[in-house]
Amino acid sequence: MSAPQDVLLQRREGAVLVLVNNNPAARNALSAEFYTAATQALAEADADPTVGAIVLTGAGGFFCAGGNLNQLATRREMAPEDRRERLELLHTFVRRLRDTAKPVIAAVEGGAAGAGMSLALACDLLVSSREAFFGVSYIKVGLTPDGGITSFLAEFVSRQVLTELCLTGDRITAERLNALGAVNRLVEPGSAEAEAIALGQRIAEGPDRATARIKALCRGAHMRSLDEQLELEARAMVESQGDDEAAEGIGAFLQKRRADFTALRRRG
Repeated sequence: MSAPQDVLLQRREGAVLVLVNNNPAARNALSAEFYTAATQALAEADADPTVGAIVLTGAGGFFCAGGNLNQLATRREMAPEDRRERLELLHTFVRRLRDTAKPVIAAVEGGAAGAGMSLALACDLLVSSREAFFGVSYIKVGLTPDGGITSFLAEFVSRQVLTELCLTGDRITAERLNALGAVNRLVEPGSAEAEAIALGQRIAEGPDRATARIKALCRGAHMRSLDEQLELEARAMVESQGDDEAAEGIGAFLQKRRADFTALRRRG
């Protein structure tokens, strides 16, 4: 699975698929080619039963600097509908990150700015170097946020903090983002990818279908009422109780052995 012009590098670490944004000369600034390749890679991973988790990271020790300003400068000459069409490539990728059944883990080194921060927070889990920075930096170039960043930030900060971050564009340290509750693992510089892969490998040992149901439940839990969430949990539990995964997991517990969900994956 190779991407056009190698804008996206892919490799396997056991059941973990590692996707690398490969534009280090521009601190992995984003492009239409990257969005297309990454969206396709997620679709292929969804259809591949041997993939249990996905890690998204950047080449050259930097996660992503956001949009390419040289390209964005030319958008002024475009008709509004053409600008919207280009923007939808990013938003299609963000939706795919949300909707893919496999858990996606961001591994952040260096920094994640603008749409790069959007992508980091769009992932299901976040592993960051403690020296990395994050920034909603659009205001500094006269632009407004995209990629869902205001939605993702609003999950764990107040309206006042969200507004300050967006209106100042100030950098947020990984330490502060961790204190706000958005970071799953805060690690030493240079080890974010390895830690994310280890976390992905642990998750990949679990039951695929139950994992996908849990991801879907967690994704929108903050937006739903208790009654709505109870209904979705009930539906997922009823499905899970009739699944071969539950038969293996419960059977292993009662037999005092380790559950082997990967055997089910090989058979199915």
